Amino acid sequence: MTVNDDAFTNWKTREEIAESMIPIIGRLHREQDVTVLLHSRSLVNKSVVSILKTHRFARQIAGEELSVTDTLPFLQTLTTLDLGPSQIDIGMLAATYRADDRGLSVEEFTAEAVAGATGENKIELREGRDVVLYGFGRIGRLLARLLIEKTGSGNGLRLRAIVVRQGGDQDIVKRASLLRRDSIHGQFQGTITVDEASSTIIANGNEIKVIYANDPSEIDYTAYGIKDAILVDNTGKWRDREGLSKHLRPGIDKVVLTAPGKGDVPNIVHGVNHDTIKPDEQILSCASCTTNAIVPPLKAMAEEYGVLRGHVETVHSFTNDQNLLDNYHSSDRRGRSAPLNMVITETGAASAVAKALPDLKAPITGSSIRVPVPDVSIAILSLRLGRATTREEVLDYLRNVSLTSPLKRQIDFISAPDAVSSDFIGSRHASIVDAGATKVEDDNAILYLWYDNEFGYSCQVIRVVQHVSGVEYPTFPAPAV
Repeated sequence: MTVNDDAFTNWKTREEIAESMIPIIGRLHREQDVTVLLHSRSLVNKSVVSILKTHRFARQIAGEELSVTDTLPFLQTLTTLDLGPSQIDIGMLAATYRADDRGLSVEEFTAEAVAGATGENKIELREGRDVVLYGFGRIGRLLARLLIEKTGSGNGLRLRAIVVRQGGDQDIVKRASLLRRDSIHGQFQGTITVDEASSTIIANGNEIKVIYANDPSEIDYTAYGIKDAILVDNTGKWRDREGLSKHLRPGIDKVVLTAPGKGDVPNIVHGVNHDTIKPDEQILSCASCTTNAIVPPLKAMAEEYGVLRGHVETVHSFTNDQNLLDNYHSSDRRGRSAPLNMVITETGAASAVAKALPDLKAPITGSSIRVPVPDVSIAILSLRLGRATTREEVLDYLRNVSLTSPLKRQIDFISAPDAVSSDFIGSRHASIVDAGATKVEDDNAILYLWYDNEFGYSCQVIRVVQHVSGVEYPTFPAPAV
């Protein structure tokens, strides 16, 4: 047998193991609301190849690939435990077990590591929480995909309705088609049918009512069987408390805005300040995509090195707010053709840092350039640190933050030397540290942070919605603090 034959046989063996993992992961998700992760990446509804590729990501930990043969015993053990709704990271289980020197079996170690999700400690399955999307544009449709994907056992978030203005003949058919196919993010993973008579879209078994209205005051959500819902306004039309309060109609309990909030509206970046949300707060904002991209790494750097001042330059993909061809626009420069030009514009992300990180007293400035790509942006974060350090130290620190810290769902890390923007389409992290581009000299550091300003941001919004709804389940093993 040749070396190539050995490699191919090994691959086929791992394929077979990955195949055996899929039904276990699916049952845990459907029946017990347990989401199986591998170093913060969900394995739910993933293909054989996706599972193997996600395992290969773990080579960033110790320079070697994590094998499915390492994680399968932990996954099999989970099926023997009395688990409640939770997120279980089998990658972290394997890594911490390897470092444990007590001589415990896999079964003993796993039971101990996830004890907070078992027996008397487990969260009981509860009735699902209704969600309404007000608006159905780029962010709205991605939120819909994520909500449908995360339906799980039906006891989590349930997308019940979308609210839009009537768009003409076959409005609902066209909107369903836009949900089904996306030029950037690809095909919807599942099936979509439309019932025009009842104004309903059925996506993977989820019945989603399409409500036509020109203003929030026209809607009584209880008439559609919707109660205590979280409404996500992704139109950006109202951004202060007075305007967003219009959504607090019968059937709506809380309002979440997918744009920077104004006035006293809390701006929340999940992973950074979501734990400051007051239980009785009915209106909040998820800030902007760029704020979500820069605040987590800024927090991480401030905690380890101190930050005296900073500047962020965002190179941002164009958006629907710009013109395809030169035409009148109320803002300076944005009237010029988006796919043909780099366009200097403003960003409020730097000023929004103060709302998310009030303890950071360092002045942060910012500016932005829109460029001719349809998705994925990069933030160049230039920092004056509180102490001198080295590039190697910063990269080791940020790599560990991305793998084991409470910010691991917000911060990703990549060391590929040829990474470009399209590589990060579909990233679920708020930002990705580009190791190769990082520059450090004494007390100055420049971080290059990629982010999918559509999908990564939408994932952050969903995390906030999960948190305020009470269905943001704990992760085990608990990340290092």
